[in-house]
Amino acid sequence: MVIKKQNDIPSSEITDEKLYFNRRNFLKTAAVAAAGATAYTLFSKKNSSAFAQDNNSWKPANPSKFDTTETLTPYKDVTTYNNFYEFGVDKSDPSENAWRLTTTPWTVEVDGNVKKPAIYHLEDFVKPYKLEDRIYRMRCVEGWSMVIPWLGFPLSDIIKRAEPTAAAKFVAFQTLYRPNEMMGQQNNVLQWPYVEGLRMDEAMNPLTILAVGLYGKTLPKQDGAPLRLVVPWKYGFKGIKSIVKISFVGNQPPTSWNRYAPNEYGFYSNVNPNVDHPRWSQARERRIGEFFKRPTLMFNGYGDQVASMYSGMDLRKYF
Repeated sequence: MVIKKQNDIPSSEITDEKLYFNRRNFLKTAAVAAAGATAYTLFSKKNSSAFAQDNNSWKPANPSKFDTTETLTPYKDVTTYNNFYEFGVDKSDPSENAWRLTTTPWTVEVDGNVKKPAIYHLEDFVKPYKLEDRIYRMRCVEGWSMVIPWLGFPLSDIIKRAEPTAAAKFVAFQTLYRPNEMMGQQNNVLQWPYVEGLRMDEAMNPLTILAVGLYGKTLPKQDGAPLRLVVPWKYGFKGIKSIVKISFVGNQPPTSWNRYAPNEYGFYSNVNPNVDHPRWSQARERRIGEFFKRPTLMFNGYGDQVASMYSGMDLRKYF
């Protein structure tokens, strides 16, 4: 069901000293996690249960032309080594605490400078689109990386469906705000709810997807269930999780980490080995599961598909 709107309704993930002390306060109030709740099934039985949860036996059901052939990061690592500050600042906190999150029912609001604003139930939001397995390199600003087989569809499909007007220059995203379930939101680690944004051409790029799963299965709660953004040429904190609102706006929208520390986390957040974080180099990265570091690739290795969008831009200024 689609509930039409009334006409008048208009990362990085580094644990610095401030966040460490916030975490101490967080631990005082967090309960010990019990057994996790069973995830709801969003898509077909074929996609949700057909594949083993490891990188040895899993094969993509619907391969994408954008897939990398690099070795996949094991499912266990992908689902237990996460940044999702709404559930805590340690890498293990999301997998231990995200069971509290209620993901059904779920609605996604689409508003702003569009001809077709609406509030969608998640099933109706996703149903029109063919899901693809997108095997992407993912790079975190902290210097670690993974290769993850996402299950999702192009963000451009949603944009075309909403029919943005000429006034829409950016796409803004907002995460669920529910402190009773997302206990990290009870602390001032960041300004809540989490928000992110893309320039319109970035949002329309065919690499940019909305993910509803990984490894052929429903997206785990600690990885951003039930709906998250994936932009593989940008640092991981751009991949906003548990999305409830997508807005088409005329001006550059605020983003959570840029708002937290604008000198450290820029709006564009493109993977760029030539632009260091003020406190460490971005020139090398460590793939989870590997001992030695490897050189960081410009645009995370997706330069052929995305570099033209930044032609003429000073990428040290617009980092």
